[in-house]
Amino acid sequence: MTPTPLDAKIQLDSHPIHASAVVATVTGPDTAAVVASLETDAWHTIAEAPLVLVRIDREEPYWAQQTARRLTTRGVTVDITPRLQDAIDEEWTWANYPMHWCTREEIREVSDQAQQIYDAIRHGRLQIHAHAHDGHTTVAVGTYTTGESIHLHGEDHLRVESYPYGSGEGSQNEALTDFLRFYGDAVRPGPAPATHTEREADQARQPLPAQPTTVTSRQVSLPVYAADPADAAAVLDRFVNDHPEWDKHNQWSAEATYALHESLTLRVELYHGPALGPRDEIWTLAAYESPVGDRLWHATATAGTPEGVITTLLDSLTDEHDWSSTTWAASTAHPDRKPALPLADYSWDETASETGAIWTSPDKGCRIQRNQSGWEAQGNQSWAVRFSRHTPPEIIQQVVFELAEGLGPRLDASRAHRLPTSGPAPAAGPPASGVSSPTPRRR
Repeated sequence: MTPTPLDAKIQLDSHPIHASAVVATVTGPDTAAVVASLETDAWHTIAEAPLVLVRIDREEPYWAQQTARRLTTRGVTVDITPRLQDAIDEEWTWANYPMHWCTREEIREVSDQAQQIYDAIRHGRLQIHAHAHDGHTTVAVGTYTTGESIHLHGEDHLRVESYPYGSGEGSQNEALTDFLRFYGDAVRPGPAPATHTEREADQARQPLPAQPTTVTSRQVSLPVYAADPADAAAVLDRFVNDHPEWDKHNQWSAEATYALHESLTLRVELYHGPALGPRDEIWTLAAYESPVGDRLWHATATAGTPEGVITTLLDSLTDEHDWSSTTWAASTAHPDRKPALPLADYSWDETASETGAIWTSPDKGCRIQRNQSGWEAQGNQSWAVRFSRHTPPEIIQQVVFELAEGLGPRLDASRAHRLPTSGPAPAAGPPASGVSSPTPRRR
């Protein structure tokens, strides 16, 4: 019998915080029926409207696509956002996967079996009596509500049923006796503490963070160092899409995304772990002597860094600066080589310190200074970009000129840095004649 068509629309999107999780928003007359169908597929309802698909095997985009195909056959209109479609289309595999002989589909099958065990424990269908560490991984003994007892081996996407027992009280006692005999003093009562992946999954099933309401009348343009923080994932995606010589790769634990230059001597890392604050470092840019050589220099940026600063920092690595013909040794050999910083022409104040000059913006909202470890730019104590001693001066110069010239948006005008009502304001034009100009930058 053909199922009755459902009159509903569903939008699937990547979770705003947890990299691999997927969020579904359902609308239409048959919303309740679609939600019930999604919950059958292990989607979790949060708050009133959205649902979230969270798995411990990082395969949410794949299973979201399977859900979309099934719902489409029921007449549901499915809209997949571009960033989720990119995740669906991405080819990846686990690093150092222990069962290296498995194909990608076989790996997915093993992971799905681990997911079913995890769901059974989480929903109370599998009670864990005891656990232990066998010297390599976590092992456990438990009993299903249907009566079967089992031994488990492994964690997260590698957990498997290592030995099945029959049903009944005798089988449960046998499973426990064997477990105690195998692992002795290492046995602990109850389930093992949640793994990092399991804790992340629990967090992803919490209500979504409130999204800021965009009110055009309250959006103001401010110096770039006072602008809103960048949408880090979107900035990195745009950078990779605009520069075909760069490729994006995800770390197996889904806590970091990498962008690698085709030369394999330049790398960008974006960390997106849970509970990040604006002053936590999430960006790392680094250059290497060769694909397998030592690191020559690096720069870091915190989560609160505005988009204009991050975009400029990333663009300073591109081929428009002809790094391919630059000898890295020549660019990084002397840490005392200074970038051109004619910030006085932009009304920035210069003061001396034990390690070098400190430049401060006219409204005191940004500071650039040199210290023993390199250069650092700070925006009102809410973000920071740091450069190691051997960072090419040309790259530092790009960021400094963006801080001097750039503008950026901020939605809440009441929190905005305000330019001084008297005295010089930052100049919008180029530096005065006779002062070194920065290398051309993309806007």
